[in-house]
Amino acid sequence: MDFLKLGFELLSVGPICDTCLGRRYAKLGTGFTNAERGRAIRVLWAMEKDIMITEPDRCWVCDGIFSRAGEYARRALELVHGYEFETFLFGVHLSPYHEAVEEFLKKRFPSPWAEPLQRDINRALGRAFERLLAAEGTEAQVDFRHPHIRFTVDLWKGGIEVYIAPAYFYGRYRKLVRGIPQTHWPCRHCRGRGCERCNYTGKVYPTSVEELILPAFLEACEGEGGHLHGAGREDVDARMLGRGRPFVVEVEHPRRRAVDLEEIAARISREAAGRVEVLDLRPASPDFVRRVKDLRARKRYRALVSFAAPVDEATFRQALEGLTGEIRQRTPTRVRHRRADLVRKRCVHEISGELRSPTEAEVEILCDGGLYVKELISGDDGGTHPNLSELLGVEARVTELDVLEVLDDL
Repeated sequence: MDFLKLGFELLSVGPICDTCLGRRYAKLGTGFTNAERGRAIRVLWAMEKDIMITEPDRCWVCDGIFSRAGEYARRALELVHGYEFETFLFGVHLSPYHEAVEEFLKKRFPSPWAEPLQRDINRALGRAFERLLAAEGTEAQVDFRHPHIRFTVDLWKGGIEVYIAPAYFYGRYRKLVRGIPQTHWPCRHCRGRGCERCNYTGKVYPTSVEELILPAFLEACEGEGGHLHGAGREDVDARMLGRGRPFVVEVEHPRRRAVDLEEIAARISREAAGRVEVLDLRPASPDFVRRVKDLRARKRYRALVSFAAPVDEATFRQALEGLTGEIRQRTPTRVRHRRADLVRKRCVHEISGELRSPTEAEVEILCDGGLYVKELISGDDGGTHPNLSELLGVEARVTELDVLEVLDDL
């Protein structure tokens, strides 16, 4: 049998452990470890040679790495002492010797059933780590996609690096006052260093939604930093009402992951003192950051609009009707310094309003995400077409803006 011939040749070359021998047959047989496969080949070889069955003290393939898996696992566990985690993953950097041996085996002893040495070592380290956790009365599972803890073992230098994955939490925030940006806004003049213009705060605004929300998460998770990722952002002078705007909080290097989200929400509301509140908090995965940032949900706005000259009811109604449908909008002048200068097509799905006086109206708009409502009203010097100003024949501008609803399925 070809696979026996391969095994016997390997045994004849030099001392090889059962695991490395069996790894050349990793795809044969279900429910066996590589060590068990190697042991079976060794038994057949010993029977043919009529010799005693003995596994050598050293192995020219792995250089004894499998016998040291427990020690590496112990060192790894010490590195994450005091950290909560439910999932983990091991990876290895092979030494030049191991890489050379792997290449030699592929050329000299090719096997269609083999698996890489790296994969076998990763598995051995993971199992040794699980045994140590069980001895301490805890457990964690291997996660190949988003492990809470990731270890990288350098087989050449003998070192271990550990990566503590961020903790993620999904929620929705309501911004109940105007004049607060979503995230920290560094001073343009000193770039955050602090100067006379920003009163040496390094910021344009005293606080932000992020700064009102993040500290409660950092303290609860014992994290070292973090970010708030929002599903879009409202203007600084706009409120975010209704069910709130979806967001994900990312906490870097957290020691705690199982936290009381109700207490966090209560603390944010208490310390924000009526400026911001959070709803629907729940744990999230890293994938949620991209889902939130890529969200293109429809939004409902309420705008208070002022006119440069009196407007009558009939003209106002006719102008609103003219805004329903496709809108061609060039990147507004006020954000062109930080956004690509493009013409985008967006849609106004519903629009209604009423005159409060001949020079003031309240308008409610349901539109695509990414439509700039202020420019839909003002026209932005022709950058948005159609717009309310041109349809009325009177200059119009938004004096107050509220986001009433973000229509998403998160």
